[in-house]
Amino acid sequence: MTTAKERTYSDEEIKAACCANLPHWGTGGRGGFAQVRTHSWKGTLMVINAVVHLAEAAWHHPDITRSYAWVEVRLQNHAAKGHYGQRFELAKKIEDVVHGAG
Repeated sequence: MTTAKERTYSDEEIKAACCANLPHWGTGGRGGFAQVRTHSWKGTLMVINAVVHLAEAAWHHPDITRSYAWVEVRLQNHAAKGHYGQRFELAKKIEDVVHGAG
């Protein structure tokens, strides 16, 4: 079974989407990323757990880098070497949960 290759977005398109809908996200490399500041190691682990839960439910596997008081989440399609539509949906869910939008 073959599937149609999903459209990937340029850095300019990602930047426009981030500015419009994802204020805590930026671009870099081959996809979008967000860096979340936390107040403690426990807060960092809570953010990671929330991101992992949302990503797993969406069948995505983001790159996560962390330190004591920050977490960086990178969303990209490793196979296509870029960012595609469903990643924007996941980024919005992460944005809403981590930054308390409602």
